[in-house]
Amino acid sequence: MPVVEDAAATTAHRLRWAALLALLVAEAMNLLDATITTVVAPVIHRDFGGAESDIQWFSAAYTLPFAVLLVPGGRLGDLAGRRRVFTAGVVLFALASAVCACATGSGMLITTRAVQGAAAALIIPQTIGLIRSMFEGDELSKALGSIGPVMGLAAVCGPVLGALLTRVDLLGLSWRAAFLVNVPLAAVVLAIAPTLRESRSPHPPRIDLPGTALAVLGTGLIVYPLIQGDAAGWPAWVWIALAAGVAVLAALGWHQRRRAGRGRSPLIEPSLFRDRAFPAALVTSTLFFAVMNGLMVAIVLHVQLGLGGDVLTAGLTLLPWSAGMAVASWWAGALLVPRHGAKIMLVGLAALFAGLICAVAVYPGASADGYSWPLLMALALGGAGNGLFTVPFFTTALSRVRAHETGSAAGLLNAVQQFGGTLGVAVLGTAFLHRFTADVRSHLGAGGAALGAIRLTFWIAAALVAVTAVTAAAMGVRKPLVEPTGH
Repeated sequence: MPVVEDAAATTAHRLRWAALLALLVAEAMNLLDATITTVVAPVIHRDFGGAESDIQWFSAAYTLPFAVLLVPGGRLGDLAGRRRVFTAGVVLFALASAVCACATGSGMLITTRAVQGAAAALIIPQTIGLIRSMFEGDELSKALGSIGPVMGLAAVCGPVLGALLTRVDLLGLSWRAAFLVNVPLAAVVLAIAPTLRESRSPHPPRIDLPGTALAVLGTGLIVYPLIQGDAAGWPAWVWIALAAGVAVLAALGWHQRRRAGRGRSPLIEPSLFRDRAFPAALVTSTLFFAVMNGLMVAIVLHVQLGLGGDVLTAGLTLLPWSAGMAVASWWAGALLVPRHGAKIMLVGLAALFAGLICAVAVYPGASADGYSWPLLMALALGGAGNGLFTVPFFTTALSRVRAHETGSAAGLLNAVQQFGGTLGVAVLGTAFLHRFTADVRSHLGAGGAALGAIRLTFWIAAALVAVTAVTAAAMGVRKPLVEPTGH
């Protein structure tokens, strides 16, 4: 009997770790898709033509629905079962990816990218709950700890993989292969998915459909004019839409307080805003990820539109940024944060700021063949700042959140992260394209125009990082880093 029990335990152990593999591949698939598209977007635009703002929409159309549907996606898993919702999301993501690869125009691709983002919002919120249902004790810590390295590897590989797939032009697919790569990854996930243990919340909150609708409308009214406004010449409707977006988000806040007051489940827990720490964390997340995502888009635009470099050059140019982030994340998690706590956040922001300023100083050292070594080192320094910041940030943001608020707070932080990335693509991407287009029209030449545009973009990013340091300080980063209860 003991031999049979040991064999059964070994089999169960292997099945749990196989199931974890499915969850990690799904997480990596989401990040790969976002970073791959950033690199190949200018190539897609050359094929389809149209407005240059389409380059921004290829990314924003994915991250915007992903951001606003993350919390409802998590609630849906609580209600219908996390494995069921996870599997449905992976199927939808694979189908949307295949349609993206078959797109015949920018409109079709942007629409399908939005479907991809909605599918990702079904997938990602389920992973932590599924991991918690399968593992306990030390195994749970190891399983959760595996997410960070996988995400770091995906961040490093994404731009290079997208560039290689496009450059190799396998079967004449060009950029379309960058979307088709999701199909075999999804097939692997679906093959292993039956080993996942179904789980759901014993007391699931209801989905706040009116709140979700207000969130979608409000964020859309803000992001759309920021991306389209420059191409339209900033007419009156742009400012009206922005004001309407702010008003809708204010109405969302009122709706959440009213819904909570009636004892119904709100989309956002109003008690999270009882003091300044968590709101400061939301602003910090928005600003930081706006810089992170927006700069990646600007660097790719500079290489491909301004310097005339190919997609592989653009992908390799992002490698020091991604590698610096991955190495610093490991260093911070293994050594720095356990010793020094949340203060490492400010160290990370200082390194990011220094990297941006150094990049502005050495940016003339760039050509169609790639960036100079000083410029690549400046980008590596900025990426290292990203890694140092992100490791302590989320734990710090949740450290003063009460146990019953943790799920809502974590979901909101993730949503704001994606929304910040969307804003970064809109604001920094628009700043680059506006300056670049204006200088080209002034007969400055693509190289000179791109240099002025990328320097302006980096100066704006540096200013945003300075503001981020102020909001991060408002989170109380000098206090000891405490793991929140209820996690």
